[in-house]
Amino acid sequence: MSTPVTLIDESTAGGNTHTFTLDFLEEHVTVREILRRRVYAEVTDYNTRQPDLFHGLVQPSDAERELNGFRVRTRRPLDWEQQYQRATEAFEHQGFIILVDDRQIEALDEPVHLRLDRPTEVTFLKLVPLVGG
Repeated sequence: MSTPVTLIDESTAGGNTHTFTLDFLEEHVTVREILRRRVYAEVTDYNTRQPDLFHGLVQPSDAERELNGFRVRTRRPLDWEQQYQRATEAFEHQGFIILVDDRQIEALDEPVHLRLDRPTEVTFLKLVPLVGG
């Protein structure tokens, strides 16, 4: 039986920017595994469809930030492992925080019990630096 996890991207600049669901076969995972599967899914989707914008958690190298995603300058497949590395570094340097069912996660190796009665919600809150501060 699969256990759904709803992934929600939000920003301190305001609003929900992206929501999607991943299914897990396990009931117990770490936040690191959720992050790894999330990055793998979004990069695989981008590489398969090759849209104009990449809607991922972190900006790929050689990409420009746009209003609703990142424009890769030279259209090419992205490396999910490189994106995963960038995501873990961003988390460790407070580029975003992760909330699991509204509980802030302090470390990527924290265990998470996935609920069976309804999807577990994992929010990735991107932190926007203050201007002048």
